[in-house]
Amino acid sequence: MYSKRLKAIGGYFDLQLPSLEEFYPSLIKLNTGRNALEYILKVNGYTCIYIPYFTCEVLLEPIKKLGIEYYFYTLDKNLDPIIDFKIESKECLLYTNYFGIKQATINKLTDLDFNLIVDNSQAFFSSPLPGIDTFYSCRKFFGLPDGAYLQSKLKSSAKFERDVSFDRMSHLLISIDQTIEKGYESFKINNEVLSNNPIRRMSLLTERLLKSIDYEECRVIRNRNFRILHEELSEKNQLSIDTSGINGPLCYPFLAVKENIKRKLISKRVFVPVFWPNVFNWTTSKMFENYLAQNLVPLPIDHRYDEEDMERMINYLKQMI
Repeated sequence: MYSKRLKAIGGYFDLQLPSLEEFYPSLIKLNTGRNALEYILKVNGYTCIYIPYFTCEVLLEPIKKLGIEYYFYTLDKNLDPIIDFKIESKECLLYTNYFGIKQATINKLTDLDFNLIVDNSQAFFSSPLPGIDTFYSCRKFFGLPDGAYLQSKLKSSAKFERDVSFDRMSHLLISIDQTIEKGYESFKINNEVLSNNPIRRMSLLTERLLKSIDYEECRVIRNRNFRILHEELSEKNQLSIDTSGINGPLCYPFLAVKENIKRKLISKRVFVPVFWPNVFNWTTSKMFENYLAQNLVPLPIDHRYDEEDMERMINYLKQMI
């Protein structure tokens, strides 16, 4: 356990980082998003959870660890949940704020009479609603080794050890000293290391890094870049997107059936992920979620990129579609 010591005077210099404010200072700070979900499931004593087919398989880690029954549900064409089943009092439904653009759906779900868990891993800037269990994965939005925020109706009485993160920084340092590509293997190793960990408090390193970020600048840039892409690509985008409530989204989700778009973009150093490879194993080829995993192109819009970068992606895509 970490204990406070006398402040060191002298010695070598540590990293000099800006001293700003956290975005969610009042939320519970944990090591990972999946551990935040584990916290919610344990403290509520849920016996069953409904999760979307269209989600990352890491969510199953705490569910299986706790031996909780789980069932998948489907989405409609607007990424809204199709709830054609009854959710009992000791059961819950997890809904993902996809790409950070589904806050309106979450607002509607809170009016329904069942236990709701909001996965805001893709919606860092969407504040939690009062009384709704909500968790965030910080490294989806910022250069961090780990870290999660959690709002929970109930509080655990357990005393969690503090995590240590310094040995999970290599991919972040390599990306500066060399290139993103050079750090990719270390990034994958870090992902593996984060698997099957106990619930821990957020590390001091991650907490300090989170206090060095200009969140308003990041949010404004994401909004600007999202709107630039939407203005140019919306007519070709099969996803219907309401931009009125855009608030620092994760990416611009572009859905179009054109062969090898992702591969071609990657060849031009536009690195787009697959959301999510595991969906192919969970679904049939006729399901909408399978179609999404196959054809969705999550275009980067974060604080690292300016208008010129957006135009570059737009030009590439217009040549492809």
